[in-house]
Formats: sequence, structure tokens, C-alpha cells
Amino acid sequence: MTGVGGGSLMTPLLILLFGIHPSTAVGTDLLYAAATKTGGSVVHGLARSIHWPAVIRLASGSIPASILTLLVLWQLDLNSATAHSLVNIVLAFALILTATSLIFRNAIVELFRERLDRIADRTVARATVAVGAALGVLVSISSVGAGAVGVTALLLLYPRLPMARIVGSDIAHAVPLTLVAGVGHWAMGAIDWELMGVLLVGSLPGIIIGSYCATR
Repeated sequence: MTGVGGGSLMTPLLILLFGIHPSTAVGTDLLYAAATKTGGSVVHGLARSIHWPAVIRLASGSIPASILTLLVLWQLDLNSATAHSLVNIVLAFALILTATSLIFRNAIVELFRERLDRIADRTVARATVAVGAALGVLVSISSVGAGAVGVTALLLLYPRLPMARIVGSDIAHAVPLTLVAGVGHWAMGAIDWELMGVLLVGSLPGIIIGSYCATR
């Protein structure tokens, strides 16, 4: 319904409540998010509540950034102390950024709305690609950010879009991003398949129902 909550809630819960290793929690959450958001994207797509130009621009920045980030993580070795510290630091930063986006979203949008409303389309396109690149790095390391940060950025850059299309576009963009990042973590052995299966049992029906309600 909101495009928010998959990574920012699930990853900390997996680490703090279930004691899952941070790298495994991130990798598992990424593939879980890819599967879950695919269901939501289908519903939003059928309802025509996806702004595909924004999705393509975001993905053109996020996918290359994700691949480069995964290569860095592979060089560091996910089981190393350095990678462990990096994941924890970026996760903490992403959670703070997410909380800020949620709490102050309306104030941020109102503050910049008039200024951004006058920006040329070419500048909006470039800014969308840049936002996508930033999300690609954040999500690939922490699995957090595509929802709250992505929605806030889309509200700023595309103020004329209705909320349903903002959410639908954010969810649609999250599918290729989390899939690429998740496959990268899978290649590095950071996936708990049994845990992911259990999570999907509840999440797939939930996002289909939520996406249906959001488009009504």
C-alpha cells in the first residue's frame, strides 16, 4: 500500500530478533523483497498505476550502481570483519535516512515543491538517475532505502503524479534492483532459503491485497 517497510522493518528484525548474520539477513531480505514486490508490481501494472519513465530512469542508475557495489562486497568477502562493519554502518545510516524520510516527508515535500516544480524535464531525468544510483548502493549493502527514500524522492521529482502511481513506480523499480542485488548476495552464499520461504508465505498474499487496495 505504501511501498515502505520491506527492508527497513524486515532486515533489523532478522538481525535483532532472530539473530541472523547481517550479511545473510540482507541477502535473504533482498530476494524476499524481489519476489514480494513482483506480486505488487503486477497488481499496480494491471491498474496502470506505474509511471514507467520514472522506473526506467531509476533503474538506469540503480542497476549499474548495484553491480559495482556487489563487486566491492565480493572483493571484501562478506564474511570478513570489514564487510560486517560496512554492512552495519550502512544499515544504520539507511535506517536513519528512512526514518527521516517518513517523519519529515510532508515538510520536505512542501519545502521544495515550488522550487522543484520549475525544474526542466531534462534535469528531472538526470536527478532521477542519480537518485537511482544512490538507492542502488544503499539497497545492495543494507537492503534498506528503496521504499521510504524512493517514495520521498519521487514525490519531490514528480509532484504531479498521484500517490498511487508514486507507490506503484517505487515498487516496480524495486523489483529489478532487489533481484540483481539479491542474486549477487546469493552468488556470495548469503541467502537463507528456508527463512525466505517462510517469509514469502505471509508476504505474497499481503502485498497483493495491499496493492489492490492502494489502486482503488
